[in-house]
Amino acid sequence: MSAEPIIRFIGVKKRFGPKVIFDDATLDVFPGETLTILGGSGTGKSVLIKTLIGLLRADGGQILAFGQDVTRMGERDLLGVRKRIAMLFQSGALFDSLTVEQNIKYGLREHHWGTPKQMDARVEEVLDMVGMPGSQKLKPAQLSGGMRKRVGLARAIAIQPEVILYDEPTTGLDPVNVRRINGLILSLQKKLGVTSIVVTHDMDSCFTVSDRIAMLYERHIAFTGTAEQTKNCDIRYVREFIAGGRGTLDEDVE
Repeated sequence: MSAEPIIRFIGVKKRFGPKVIFDDATLDVFPGETLTILGGSGTGKSVLIKTLIGLLRADGGQILAFGQDVTRMGERDLLGVRKRIAMLFQSGALFDSLTVEQNIKYGLREHHWGTPKQMDARVEEVLDMVGMPGSQKLKPAQLSGGMRKRVGLARAIAIQPEVILYDEPTTGLDPVNVRRINGLILSLQKKLGVTSIVVTHDMDSCFTVSDRIAMLYERHIAFTGTAEQTKNCDIRYVREFIAGGRGTLDEDVE
């Protein structure tokens, strides 16, 4: 990689009580790439991306986003980071009492994005991007799991972020919707030029969308490589995970 990293995790430490999640997580993310983070349940994949936007605080180390140290930021500065880095949560995280349109506008209003007319046009635009035109007035209860994920993604991209974080984007979806979400990850990277960080257990999705793959193992980033390098890796724990291993931690902290 010749470009400077857009995001850097440097010696990141995180624990919950006596349970150590990372003791030295170090990883660079480069502009325009899709990087997938693998690891067994409880290894802290979701924890790592949440520390990037300050939803969880690292206990040590540095997390640099666009050259600025997130770990030293207060809430006001973090709002600026969250405008540039959007997250698709595992459940979609939609407000059940709001319509699709209102859910998407919630994020736009939070970041003081545009006039009401511009917001209407933006909602229509992003729903077209995720293949859900005309769904503005639906409530989340009327949507399938795959549709909820796509609305969550529409809300994430509405603010025109430079980086999108995907937290288990295909979990709980049928094969048709898995392919649809994977296709959206690829098309949005190409169309919008965004940098993507994907957390997943799904090896098929991982190999479909990834430019590079990083693996969390024993409280640090133990491996990084391209999809081809990952498939051909002779490191035991990488081979076992690809073959279907899910790690050895009992408690899921993600």
